[in-house]
Amino acid sequence: MRCRVLPMGRDAVLVETEDGAGAQALHAELLRRRAAGEFAEVREIVPAARTVLVAGLADPRGFAAAVTGWEVPPAGPGSGEPQELRVRFDGPDVAEVAALWSVAPAEVPGIVTATPFRVAFCGFAPGFAYLTGLPPELHVPRRPTPRTAVPAGSVALAGPYAGAYPRSSPGGWQLIGTTDAPLWDPSRDPAALLSPGTEVRFVEVTP
Repeated sequence: MRCRVLPMGRDAVLVETEDGAGAQALHAELLRRRAAGEFAEVREIVPAARTVLVAGLADPRGFAAAVTGWEVPPAGPGSGEPQELRVRFDGPDVAEVAALWSVAPAEVPGIVTATPFRVAFCGFAPGFAYLTGLPPELHVPRRPTPRTAVPAGSVALAGPYAGAYPRSSPGGWQLIGTTDAPLWDPSRDPAALLSPGTEVRFVEVTP
């Protein structure tokens, strides 16, 4: 695969891919290979927007030489049933998103609930998952001025991503709804409801 591999300490590498789809595909391939018995020593495989961190390698140089020669298929569907997030489409930016999509505000919920999403990576805040799946024509810009406080549970869009805020924080995404899903619970194992590779579907509920 086309990538650049950078050393990260004594036993880790950072693999830079060409785009987000490449990072998701590599993440899925690494999980598959580890499950098959390769790289059993690896303790962490962490995807990001265009990179995958692989930590705990017994031979980082050997891995770096090998990974560039892999034939990595696109990431397929995740295992198990999709995680459903129940959403009230009551966000303050629904009308603005609708205008960007050239549809009526009442059509926004149907578009979002019909879209299959996948967790590409997590970050920004504990439990925050970046969901891909929106076609390019539905990508929306961030707000020109971020809000100083976005309520916990807010469902939002920005660029190619959808996401839900696990806690109140500043944010510049377009807010289209609210979910009561427990996105982050430190007393739960795992604490995050959504993890990379998980398929996600939004389900509309009435306010």
